Amino acid sequence: MAGVERLGKVVMEGQPDAVREMVRAVVHEVMAEEVETIVGAGRYERRDGRAGWRNGTRSRQWDTRVGTIDLAVPRVRGEVAYFPSFLEYRRRSERALIAALVEMILKGVSTRKAEHVLQVMGVEPISASQLSRFLGRLDEHVKAFREAPIDGEYPYVYLDAKYERVRSGGVVAPQAVLIAIGVRSDGRRRVLGIGLWPDESKPGWTEFLESLITRGLSGVKLVISDAHLGLREAIRRVFIGAAWQRCRVHFMRNVLAKVHRSKQPIVASLVKTIFAQTSQEEARKQLAWVADQLRSGLPAVAAEIETAEEDVLTYMAFPGEHWTKLHSTNVLERLNREFGTRTRLVGIFPSETSLLRFVTALLMEIDDDWQVDKRYMAERSMTAARAERPSLLAQAAQLIG
Repeated sequence: MAGVERLGKVVMEGQPDAVREMVRAVVHEVMAEEVETIVGAGRYERRDGRAGWRNGTRSRQWDTRVGTIDLAVPRVRGEVAYFPSFLEYRRRSERALIAALVEMILKGVSTRKAEHVLQVMGVEPISASQLSRFLGRLDEHVKAFREAPIDGEYPYVYLDAKYERVRSGGVVAPQAVLIAIGVRSDGRRRVLGIGLWPDESKPGWTEFLESLITRGLSGVKLVISDAHLGLREAIRRVFIGAAWQRCRVHFMRNVLAKVHRSKQPIVASLVKTIFAQTSQEEARKQLAWVADQLRSGLPAVAAEIETAEEDVLTYMAFPGEHWTKLHSTNVLERLNREFGTRTRLVGIFPSETSLLRFVTALLMEIDDDWQVDKRYMAERSMTAARAERPSLLAQAAQLIG
């Protein structure tokens, strides 16, 4: 009952934020009771059959009518998860999803599927005028997020695209969702930009990346992406002086695609020894050795490995503490999982507007989570990434020249 005792002290002393502290104390008591219920045991209580364990807390700000309240939300590990019942969890993206589905019904697109999903989600029928006002308010928020200035320096930038189906002019066609994620100089991740383009061509990526520069993106030292030709050319043109790292995961897929399934495990094991080295020089030597071992039996694979040498080992010119997070676009995996989970419900988006609205709302929530989660990279280690070291600049010039 520490929260209640603190409340009593605040009220007795006549502090001006007594109401806010009252709310804070009550909700912390509510969270404690909720956690006890889902875990199946009280704090420090040993009990068979419990579903989980408390694992500290995480900070979260809660905006209320009495002001912003700092909450210590309990973490739970085990078979259950916990999120306070009084907070709006993932509300923006769910509203965007509902909006897209309702828009389907109004336009007569995939009505049976859309109506079924709406019923499962418990959504009541919405009139055209209600939908118009609803979308207007939501679009203001997502537009502000996409166009907000980018402050601070971002030494590392990750780029990727995901295709979704959109109905346009009576025809269903794939639409590329272009996404940029950055690691700021303080080690935190941020969603830098979201855009739509019919494909991953050079014009689309160039326009998208130039918009990031216009909004203030600066300090880029390394760009991590797959080896799509249009994307590579756009990176070279827009991020002058920055090095480029080819995603190692995509590289492995390209290599193994040239190998019979029966030989893939041994080839994968050989290639992985390249990245197990402790320096870029040693990795280059190992790469040459691996290529020699494969040259007689798999000449196409050997050529692929040798051609990619500069591209897949670039990350080793940066601080060793960052290597595990720089060699691929794995930072975007969570985004892809979220997309897959949500967009499967929609199937085909009724318009580019609804797709952009949904994607932006989803990324806004993920960006919010990143601001309260643990830093992606330690702040002290980012000093070396920001430094204008001649060796890094020389290598970057060589890579993009």
